[in-house]
Amino acid sequence: MAATETAERRRMASSYSDSRPAYGDETKNALKTTEFFAMVGVIAAILIAAKVSDSLNDVRAWTLVAAVAIGYIISRGLAKSGSKYFGSEDPANRDSH
Repeated sequence: MAATETAERRRMASSYSDSRPAYGDETKNALKTTEFFAMVGVIAAILIAAKVSDSLNDVRAWTLVAAVAIGYIISRGLAKSGSKYFGSEDPANRDSH
């Protein structure tokens, strides 16, 4: 009885992900992430602030926009660096299924 109970506990303790292969992409499409919308919001805030403020000139504003965009590109690259892409969200492959 104790051996059966221990085996049952071990079976229940193993996670579901250990017993099945991964078939999906690790990372989401860029338009489905909150980072994308945060970047768009920050860029909009910078450009609005540059329009209404006298102390934030256009060169500094566009430099900040470039820095935000570079930061977003780097973060997406790091997020996707170890992931495999299986083509499940490629708009060009929609009709080829």
